Amino acid sequence: MGIFTVSIWLILFLYVSFKFARCIRMVPTQSAYIVERLGQYNRTLGPGFHVLVPFLDRVVSIQQLKEESMEVPPQDCFTKDNVKVEVDGILYLSVTNAEAACYGVTDYRFAAVQLAQTTTRSVIGTLELDRTFEERDLINSRVIGVLSEVGQGWGIRVHRYEVKNIVPPPSVRDAMERQMGAERDRRALMAGAEGQKTARINDSQGRMQEAINRSEGEMRRRINEAEGKAAEILALARATAESIEKIGSAVADPGGVAATNLRLSQLYLQKLGNLAQGRTTVMLPSDLSAVEPLLDAMGIDPTNIPVTNSAPVARARVVPDRRSIPAETTEMGTMPSAPADRE
Repeated sequence: MGIFTVSIWLILFLYVSFKFARCIRMVPTQSAYIVERLGQYNRTLGPGFHVLVPFLDRVVSIQQLKEESMEVPPQDCFTKDNVKVEVDGILYLSVTNAEAACYGVTDYRFAAVQLAQTTTRSVIGTLELDRTFEERDLINSRVIGVLSEVGQGWGIRVHRYEVKNIVPPPSVRDAMERQMGAERDRRALMAGAEGQKTARINDSQGRMQEAINRSEGEMRRRINEAEGKAAEILALARATAESIEKIGSAVADPGGVAATNLRLSQLYLQKLGNLAQGRTTVMLPSDLSAVEPLLDAMGIDPTNIPVTNSAPVARARVVPDRRSIPAETTEMGTMPSAPADRE
């Protein structure tokens, strides 16, 4: 009997000691403990050291205030054009009111995921298949807006929601791949055609500019040549005019006519001395003794030719027809000297 009593008291002592130990709580940072007293909400314990009333107070829930991410499971959704797609996402939220998160909803995590799924289905139902891949931001904003409306009552705050995957059926995916392949081929052909067009335009513009430059260069060259020839002709004309003026002035001077005739006679005799050259073609009158008529025809006065001891001998080489007789040289007689000055 004594051992049984001792055992009971020992059990009671251990139980009371455990209860007193449970009354001492150390709450970590970013955590909140919900305390009830006699089954009714009493207070929320923040970070730090706390002591509860034994047998009256108890911690019924521990809430984490840190931001947490939750996977939204894949679900089947139908688009506006009746195409079934599989959509999943990820939800980021945090607890802002531990009391509301504990008493406002049974499980705020499960409730938030379910609400995100239903909102995603409703938004995708208003979009066509092609737009579902473009309107991800619209889906995300609609889900965040709906969760924010109920978040205050649940004691949570939804930071963001992201659609992870939108997976169409295999048949639709194959059709989309073929469509995208055709679109890429079309863009490639358009880009190639545009490139060829640009290349041809550039080539034609280059050729046109080259032709213009060449024509301008040719025009400038001809203008320069014409200007040079004009300047040359003008210079020759001026020189000829000046020489004619000087000759006229010299002729008008006393003894100018005689000097002119003398100069012409000298030139005549110089040219007459070249008759002995083999390649010279000579045209002579039939009567070589009649020099005076020849000089008169040339406008030379025989009386102004100075008297010399002997006139130059003109030798002509007569080349007979080589097909009939051999070549031989015939010498002309000495030309009569010019008549002396009669004065």
